[in-house]
Amino acid sequence: MKIALKVNLEKDHAVKYAKDIILLLTEKGGEILMKWDAKNEFSEFSSIKYYNHDDDLFAASDAAITVGGDGTIIHNARHAAENGVPIVGVNAGRLGFAAELEPTEIDLLLKILDRDYKINKRMVLDVSVESPGGTKSFSCINDAVISRGQLSRIIDMSLCVNGERTTHYRADGLIFSTPTGSTAYSLSAGGPVVEPCMNCVVLTPICPHSLTARTLIFNEDSVLSVVSESYAEHEKSYLTIDGQIVIPLSVQDKVIIKKSKYVLDMISFKNRNFYRQVSEKLKERDE
Repeated sequence: MKIALKVNLEKDHAVKYAKDIILLLTEKGGEILMKWDAKNEFSEFSSIKYYNHDDDLFAASDAAITVGGDGTIIHNARHAAENGVPIVGVNAGRLGFAAELEPTEIDLLLKILDRDYKINKRMVLDVSVESPGGTKSFSCINDAVISRGQLSRIIDMSLCVNGERTTHYRADGLIFSTPTGSTAYSLSAGGPVVEPCMNCVVLTPICPHSLTARTLIFNEDSVLSVVSESYAEHEKSYLTIDGQIVIPLSVQDKVIIKKSKYVLDMISFKNRNFYRQVSEKLKERDE
């Protein structure tokens, strides 16, 4: 089996865990694939095959493992979903909300070689920006956020649902999250916790200038769009996807959010109670 291994190279302990994983899997016949930027850290392993681009790496893989924090998992989950590759995360960060395994549990990764695991399917969002110059589309695993580049600057935005204008927001921004992303920025902004295997879109306003603006939950077939008259060249506004992709917005741009044709397959080895996990992880965050 060919396994893509993506590692947060900025964390020495993540590199160490990854080397343990390589030894574990190759000893049982697994083939490890990585990106070229990892070659210096893993030069002692002559059997690793390297790729220049993430899409090529994931397209050649049967499964993927990430070693790092939640950001590492989310970044690579986008490529996994677009290439139909199941993925699992090993936590080498602080919170590890999206990780299936802790470093002490890496022996469970041997089950991948026998395909002895469950798949949890997660909804992915398709986020597009329509502008006079054309349309750009992106896959979104956690959330898409429209906001100012500066703090405490209000944006006036209109929300359309299935082509019909439904409401107006004056707020610091809007967060559109998947159920997977409901425990991230949306939760911090007052949004609800949603079971990650559900299919819906959560809209949470950021500091709305209103007494009645609340989080809204839309069904999976809804097509949401946002336009604004308050985007201006001297007052930068941005669309940020999964905290990693940043697109400047102008007054002529329309942001469209809908369910993607892609589905994220998350590998699971354990029967975990989601709400117990949420309670434990958020307690860790409070501490």
